[in-house]
Amino acid sequence: MSVTGWRCATCGNEVPISVTGAFRCPNAATLDPRHVLQIVASSNVAASDEIRHQPATWGQQTFIDHDNDLAWAAHAHAHGMTREARDALVRDLDAAIAAVGGVGFAATPFARSEVLSEEFGMIADGGVWVKDETGGVGGSQKARFLFSTLLHLRAAEDLGLLTARPPLAIASCGNAALAAATLAKAADWPIDVYVPTWMSDGFGDRLDELGARVHRCERRPGDPAGDPAMLRFRQAVAAGAVPFTVQGPENGLCLDGGRTLGWEICEQARASGAGPFDRLFVQVGGGAFAAAVGDAANTACGPIPLHAVQTEGCAPFERAWQRAVGIANPAVHWAEMMTVWEDPESLADGILDDETYDWVGVLDAVRASGGRPVIAPEPMVIEAHGLAHRAGFDASPTGSAGLAGALAIRSDIGADERIVVIMSGVTR
Repeated sequence: MSVTGWRCATCGNEVPISVTGAFRCPNAATLDPRHVLQIVASSNVAASDEIRHQPATWGQQTFIDHDNDLAWAAHAHAHGMTREARDALVRDLDAAIAAVGGVGFAATPFARSEVLSEEFGMIADGGVWVKDETGGVGGSQKARFLFSTLLHLRAAEDLGLLTARPPLAIASCGNAALAAATLAKAADWPIDVYVPTWMSDGFGDRLDELGARVHRCERRPGDPAGDPAMLRFRQAVAAGAVPFTVQGPENGLCLDGGRTLGWEICEQARASGAGPFDRLFVQVGGGAFAAAVGDAANTACGPIPLHAVQTEGCAPFERAWQRAVGIANPAVHWAEMMTVWEDPESLADGILDDETYDWVGVLDAVRASGGRPVIAPEPMVIEAHGLAHRAGFDASPTGSAGLAGALAIRSDIGADERIVVIMSGVTR
């Protein structure tokens, strides 16, 4: 197994892969939450022959394809679970998820978009390649991040390491909540979803249908600055709930499954003869998406310059990027680097996190790839949404926000460049 453990980017604390429920750095605390566990791996996934030499089966089940490189599997292996037992667990859960949501974790499409390539004035040697997650579990990439945690919990049950089922908890009123509720229903596991007061009744009805317990979180006197739903979520975790979330500082294991998206892009590019790529655009809200995909692409494809895309109405990562110039280890200065963005606003409402929770991982991936942040003006967020639909992608404004970043720097992109965007959330 390539994953050997965890290391906190802030304090350097190391956690062995054998530890069950190693979601947060042990040094993280209510008054000092600015820690994040990052995966420590002993080898480069790009060197793995196990995947590339199975063309007949590759792509049918992503988490089986990449078993050797996933942290949940390394933990299970450390406690004696065989490869056959791990594969069986993945297949059983995958089938249950497909029964609830209509689709499982097969590789999602990746191809050159003729419409987008023409729109950008690309020549035949260049173009815009799209990884389309709108048909994935829950209609976005979010379920990939959550599936690692679910597999970890179920493996721990099978191994006798977990003897009771604490409730799952998540703070979200978008694709992450829908994905979490879908997975929880498939596993018959209780889940509490903490949402803002302005969540639509229609979306709440969908969560109710999936059996989630929904908690609308108003701001109370004495609450600290920030999202009250996130505060209630953290209180639930402190009381024993599992952080079933897509934020690395709350649950580092989420980044494990998110990496499968970057690996798929690299494998599909090899299989089709596409690449090498010149730019990778990934929209940034909480940041786990860009952190995981950027890390995977850097190791499996060779560095692809990563553009971390935010909107002009909410850009806390770009601000932290500027503050971190010349600083070797910005994570130890977390409080000064990453601060709350006042009054976030954009049509791409799924990336309006007032903090980029996984900013450390995004910063690492951007720096390692030679990329940079991109700010998309609001008119381009709107333009990108319309363009995505004309190109045949049923993406929400959030899901097409990476494309908005490409539009924002269109004049910098050469006609012979090969760029990648990800349509990450279906229109709802």
